[in-house]
Amino acid sequence: MCGVNMGCVCDIKKSVDEMIERVGSSVEMAIPLLQAVQSKFRYIPKEAIEHIASKTEMTETKLYGVATFYSQFRLEPVGETIIRVCHGTACHVAGAEGVTEALEKRMGIKDGETTADGKYTLESVACLGCCSLAPVVSVDGEIHAKVDRGSAVELIEEREKA
Repeated sequence: MCGVNMGCVCDIKKSVDEMIERVGSSVEMAIPLLQAVQSKFRYIPKEAIEHIASKTEMTETKLYGVATFYSQFRLEPVGETIIRVCHGTACHVAGAEGVTEALEKRMGIKDGETTADGKYTLESVACLGCCSLAPVVSVDGEIHAKVDRGSAVELIEEREKA
């Protein structure tokens, strides 16, 4: 039974129908369609893939293949805020491991997890391309340079005060 929750199956189907109408249903539209779904739900729900396959020329296998091949796509829900800690060589040498550990401790999650309240997702990434600013943390795409354990925790605490 569907209610107000945007995550319920009928709401997902309705939204996906609108996306198919807007984006198209041909196989060539797999990426734009998955991008539209992810933009709406912050990840690609299983029900969305099933519904797309039932309404278009695409199969579930094709859609899962695209969604798992490209790192931009997520098949699991993520937090409202995504925190990425660079672990490239420069950041690693400058203390990225300690930054990640401090964030894990402060948020009560491990790398790759989302907080129980759905506010934050923590991810280690190979490189953010800011080597001269190491170690680097990205908070929803905003780069923070020369981060240490303390300033990493402050990033979270500042967001919670706002």
